[in-house]
Amino acid sequence: MIKGFGGIFWRTQNLELIKKWYSEVLQIEIDNWNGTVIKSDSGSETIFSFFTEDDSYFPPDQQVMLNFQVHNVNETIKHLEQIGVPLAKDKEVTDYGTFVWIKDPEGRLIELWEK
Repeated sequence: MIKGFGGIFWRTQNLELIKKWYSEVLQIEIDNWNGTVIKSDSGSETIFSFFTEDDSYFPPDQQVMLNFQVHNVNETIKHLEQIGVPLAKDKEVTDYGTFVWIKDPEGRLIELWEK
């Protein structure tokens, strides 16, 4: 029944700050309708997964965590360092890929993943 993942929508306390941050930090071009269309590259995939309320993988007061696939996690880390965005957790290499985490201006933990 499901063809694909349709979108991510959330409320923000400071729309202009969040738009600017996601544009600069993650290089997502935000259109005048306050969003963008991200087209998947061949070979990318979207994970849909549930976590229990007490799971410590991301903060329990954060109901949803964004995960963005990146082409090269080391280049991403260099970009983040150049613009002064600290990692919230150190790089982790697992059987599922390589991960780093940052926080947006409203404190949301964001996972960046190289498969």
